[in-house]
Amino acid sequence: MVSNMYEITVLPLPDDFEGEVVATLISRKVGSRRAVLYVHGFTDYFFQDHLAAHYVDRGIDFYALDLRKYGRSLLPHQTRGLIRSVTDYFPEIDEAVRIIRQDHDELTINAHSTGGLITPLWADRVRGRGLVQGLVLNSPFFDLNVSTPLRVAADLLCTPLSYTRRPLPLGSSRVYGQSLHRTEQGEWDYDLELKPLGGFSVHAMWLAAIRRAQRRLHAGLSVDVPVLVLAAASGLRVRDFVPEARSADVVLDPRQIARWSTSLGPHVTCVRIADGVHDLVLSAEPVRKQVFAELDRWMNTYVYQGNETGSQ
Repeated sequence: MVSNMYEITVLPLPDDFEGEVVATLISRKVGSRRAVLYVHGFTDYFFQDHLAAHYVDRGIDFYALDLRKYGRSLLPHQTRGLIRSVTDYFPEIDEAVRIIRQDHDELTINAHSTGGLITPLWADRVRGRGLVQGLVLNSPFFDLNVSTPLRVAADLLCTPLSYTRRPLPLGSSRVYGQSLHRTEQGEWDYDLELKPLGGFSVHAMWLAAIRRAQRRLHAGLSVDVPVLVLAAASGLRVRDFVPEARSADVVLDPRQIARWSTSLGPHVTCVRIADGVHDLVLSAEPVRKQVFAELDRWMNTYVYQGNETGSQ
């Protein structure tokens, strides 16, 4: 769970189709001129205290953004995670980056899953402005983990249903949640109201927005900073929990992540992590140590260019 070492700032945003909107910026600072901004995924919010500690221990200020309609930003009248376009998230990323860059010379964005789809599109939009110096994408949501016929069917249905707020009749799986939470088969403690074991309902409007974003990425972006894409070495599709769910991505297909990583821009590094789970920093301890080692190596090489993250 997130400790009391953090500052929390509510970011008021323009109303959307459901009314009042806010986002939440969480920060843990050491007085550095370097910063990292973490952006979470679907059915998610920031709770990975050990990720923040990793950066802070290396003299890097850490920030995390709970996007609109997630986590600390969810308001009573809102539908969890519901958007019309992934560009709906750009205002809170813009505001968070504006706040961070007031006191920092360098900024790296570290994003997971759906955050790993949103942030490259945002970075492509602001290229040439020097706002960010690198992207770290942890199991980014580059494609649907379904068969080709189902993917085609989703695309055909999404257009006529793209303004429908009704949830789709899709079954939910508890396998990933069971593999993570300490009350089930995992080691992590987080708020099950904010991140339920079975996830959120998938709405047609949300799915249409995701598919438009994925097709935009597939067509090719021009992100002008180095990008690190991290993905598990293997994926697993199961309906019920099995022990192997603790050492594979049970949400996305890592092969798709690797395939589409080259669509981001000219400077992309893709690393596959043996025995990694969907959120790689929530993998078993030996695995997440490898994740952090790969992260440090890449940042020292491409973001800080040899001036290692242990110094400021």
